[in-house]
Amino acid sequence: MRTPKLSAPPILYGAYALAGLSLIWSGYAITDLMHSGPFGVSVAVAGDIGWMSVLWAEHHRRGGRTVTIAGWVIAVGVGVLLALHGVDERSVAQAIAGPFVVLVGKTVGTIALLVMRDPAALTAEQEAEINDVIRDGEYKARLHAARLDHFDREADARIARIHAEARVTLARDDADFEIGLQRLEKRAEIERNSRIAIAPITPEQPPITIASTPEQPIANPPATSPITDREQPSITDLAREHVAITPDNAIAVRAVLAIRPDANKDSVAAAVRRARAKMIGGYN
Repeated sequence: MRTPKLSAPPILYGAYALAGLSLIWSGYAITDLMHSGPFGVSVAVAGDIGWMSVLWAEHHRRGGRTVTIAGWVIAVGVGVLLALHGVDERSVAQAIAGPFVVLVGKTVGTIALLVMRDPAALTAEQEAEINDVIRDGEYKARLHAARLDHFDREADARIARIHAEARVTLARDDADFEIGLQRLEKRAEIERNSRIAIAPITPEQPPITIASTPEQPIANPPATSPITDREQPSITDLAREHVAITPDNAIAVRAVLAIRPDANKDSVAAAVRRARAKMIGGYN
């Protein structure tokens, strides 16, 4: 349900009429008092603008006591100027009537504002208290928003730092992984080369030169004799054979070992000595 709009009281129209009359009279009087043409008009216009601004602020209840005091200061100042204009014109009537119009207009305007005021309306102090609460709430809300924004900025900076550290860790892990692969490949290569290096190589049997006496030069039998191909001779037979063809036991031992590299050197030497002893005993 809409509240019916109240009509303006008649006193308000009277206040408007007095304000207009006061503005016209003050504009003329101040301009005539200044004797400066356009500059005097500017002073009068400035006073009128200030007067109208105060009336608007008071009508809309803006500014509180400050506006009210400013309105009376302007009214008194304009009244003084109008009184000076009357003195300048040597007219007592103008010196009294000029300020009287301004003061009556200001008084009627103030009464009109009081009449128009809603009895249930809040006082200026209450409005100020409400404004303080609103201002305090706005301050707390904006402060909270500023703190949240600051927290968000810190969180973004922290997240960016974590991402940067993670990228560094990832790059380090990638480098360690690549180095590990290279080490594994190098180790495998070394193992392959090591197997080739330590693999047993069957040496070719070098030709054996058996010393012989000048009277009877004897050549070394070939390694691939029919006997070695079918069955290796015994150490005893080899010792007897080489003792018979060489007078030096050491040469005989080397010759036997060349044919039987798997034989024990000490056993071969013992067999050569026994063969030598038998051969000497047989010659005797």
